[in-house]
Amino acid sequence: MTAYSILDRSLVRQGSTPAQALRDTVRFARQAEELGYHRFWVSEHHGVPGAAGSAPTVLAAAVAAATSRIRVGTGGVMLPNHRPLVVAEQFGVLESLYPGRVDMGLGRSVGFTGGIRRALGHGKDDADRFGEQLGELLAWFTGDQRTHPGVHALPAEGLRPQVFVLAMGAGAEIAAELGLPMVIGSGPRAVDAAARYRSGFRASAWAARPYVMVAVDVAVGASAEEAARLQLSEAWSTARSRTSGSFPPLAPAEEIERTQMSARERAYLEEARKGRVHGTEDEVAMALGRLVEATGAEEVLVTMNTHDLDRRLDSYRRLARVFGG
Repeated sequence: MTAYSILDRSLVRQGSTPAQALRDTVRFARQAEELGYHRFWVSEHHGVPGAAGSAPTVLAAAVAAATSRIRVGTGGVMLPNHRPLVVAEQFGVLESLYPGRVDMGLGRSVGFTGGIRRALGHGKDDADRFGEQLGELLAWFTGDQRTHPGVHALPAEGLRPQVFVLAMGAGAEIAAELGLPMVIGSGPRAVDAAARYRSGFRASAWAARPYVMVAVDVAVGASAEEAARLQLSEAWSTARSRTSGSFPPLAPAEEIERTQMSARERAYLEEARKGRVHGTEDEVAMALGRLVEATGAEEVLVTMNTHDLDRRLDSYRRLARVFGG
């Protein structure tokens, strides 16, 4: 049976604050656990006004403390921004405190702007070293690292949080070579990336067989039109980021529908809405079934943010009925 999990990006809502967005994430994790979702992941963003989650391991610890069964992790920690030793130590602490529940999702993205990259002390070229950094990180857990003789990552050494590679660019090949589960977006390249990953996969101490998680934005409503409106808030913030260079807090769908948009803004909005799944429970079940069949995914990672938290919860409750039968 396909597992269903959640990625929450801790997006700020118009009229609210980043602090409230973080508290909303923790509360949402408790609700996700009650609804039967398999994992709850948080993300890493730096210097983004509309995204509060800048410290994913700290936020994951808060989520784990507020829940008891659901797996908790990151989607992901952007490894080029950090020293592998520090990442190993952080996840070692998490796995020690919450054994058997921790997922270490790792990505290769760097800061969104030049100013952020300089503040983090890393440049665009650091993303090209992702495979090397990932190998070093895994070696801190196994105790096999030789780059820094006599140094040990404590309490990480000997522990095994579940590791996932967020596959962008060469990510599928890296995940396959190191024998790690992989997360891919649901875009047009997903089927090819999944096939390349499975064909090149080498079993490892971390995973005996290939494991694909496909990430997709899903909204479920009483009608397809209602579900589509749920996705309007985040799509509009994405479009605004393309025109203004800044991702703003989520606005209500009603306000966006009244906005006088330029042709350029309208085009970016329509582009941002592409690839998202929305509809009634039956319609979404069919769409996700086709996606899982095409990619062979073992798991679906769902993300959907809107301005109204009650409407968001209703969508996830309806989706839980889809995968729960």
